[in-house]
Amino acid sequence: MNRTDPGVNLAALRDHNTAVVLGLLRGAGPAGASRAELAARAGLTPQAVSKITGRLRESGLAAEAGRRLSTGGKPATALRLVPGAAHAVGLHLDRDALTVTLVDLTGTEAATRTAPLAFGAGAEAVLDAVADAVTALLADHATGGVLGAGVAVPGPLDHRSGVLHRVTGFPQWDGFPLRDALSDRLGLPVVVDKDTSAAALGLALRTPRATGSFAYLHLGTGLGAGLVLDGGVHRGPRTGAGEFGHQVVLVDGPLCACGDRGCLEALCLAAVADGDTPRAARLLGIGALNLVRLLDIDHVLLGGGTILARPGPYADGVRAVLGPTTPVDVAPGGARLVVGGAAELVLAPLFGK
Repeated sequence: MNRTDPGVNLAALRDHNTAVVLGLLRGAGPAGASRAELAARAGLTPQAVSKITGRLRESGLAAEAGRRLSTGGKPATALRLVPGAAHAVGLHLDRDALTVTLVDLTGTEAATRTAPLAFGAGAEAVLDAVADAVTALLADHATGGVLGAGVAVPGPLDHRSGVLHRVTGFPQWDGFPLRDALSDRLGLPVVVDKDTSAAALGLALRTPRATGSFAYLHLGTGLGAGLVLDGGVHRGPRTGAGEFGHQVVLVDGPLCACGDRGCLEALCLAAVADGDTPRAARLLGIGALNLVRLLDIDHVLLGGGTILARPGPYADGVRAVLGPTTPVDVAPGGARLVVGGAAELVLAPLFGK
């Protein structure tokens, strides 16, 4: 399978100024923006913007969106992004489920599918399942081309190289080059990131309230965090940030799947298994309070299958621990938040994000 040709010369467009203009067009929506507006917002000369927008129109990424009202001269022509000029694939490899989505250049979903996945079945079985799912999705939804695939997967991992480390509960994945292996199978450029970081990226790009510094806490088959500090996703120098569930909160506590004792994840998942939502929510709140005090987080967002099943009690329980000074909300996007963020791993660099 090779669906990498989107019908545009991306190599000629991958420079900072072009990415800034593309990002402004994406933000402008269907109404678009005039060249003068783009120049003012981007801090570029009108001549530079004219050259960039000319290339974007030739490539099919931009088109006319009508004319602005005249203020005493020739009405300015507005330009808009062409959403369907190219697409991106997003993949969420959870411990027990595989979700694949196809989105256009605005990040709008064209199609999404979810199927069971046995993450512990080994690399070949997982790669086969992913390749089959992507092939089927693209076969049913013809596009002008696919820019690449973003893959969100449980950590820890190395975001830069796409190599997995000792995923909690699945040590057999340690050292596996997931990015390169999937790129070979799919015939597409691939970007790999932690599921929580992918979700945080999607929130930072698409949610007006998710600005500044916030933590996205994900409770599902595991417990992790995606961190946005000063407007950007924080991964750490070794891309190991966000292992929120493996802070030790009970010395000599129960054994965690990571090998330590007393980890927040082990305690929280045990409370979930016992049906004790108030205790699970309080534990989550204690971990969130540690994070807020350590990093001066502005806002806490909650997600993941366990929280989405009972969003009210979890949000209330975390608020009760944090108090009134730190807002706590259930993250928008529901069950598709992570896979949508995975697709943004491919799109964000195109728009200078």
